Amino acid sequence: MSHDKTPTEVNRVKAEEGREEAEDLREEADDERESAEVHRASAESARKAAERFRVLAEEARALSEKCRKELELLREEREALRHAGEEARKAAEDARHATIASVAATADALKTNLAQMQFLEEARKTMKQIKPARPGNVQ
Repeated sequence: MSHDKTPTEVNRVKAEEGREEAEDLREEADDERESAEVHRASAESARKAAERFRVLAEEARALSEKCRKELELLREEREALRHAGEEARKAAEDARHATIASVAATADALKTNLAQMQFLEEARKTMKQIKPARPGNVQ
């Protein structure tokens, strides 16, 4: 027997080699498809994470805006209280001045009344001294 291969045998060997090459290519394609699926799943997971982050960032922005508005309201209230305190201080100062003026006016009035009473007492004494004694009136 000769070692020369018949055309059928050559075709069969070529077909087997082609089949093995096709099998290798199919395995490579499967590996690439699995790798692409892993990348797709990873990309989808990253997209979902990015969306969650965007939502959280929006919530944080809204909360920050709310806090800013509340702080502004507190600042305005504090400023109004400061103004009210200043007005109360001024009113207390005005009341203190009015009280001092009132006390001074009362002291002046008492001083005037005392002077009038002293004058009247002196006048009564003087009148008593210069008034002739009534007959039958013993002093």
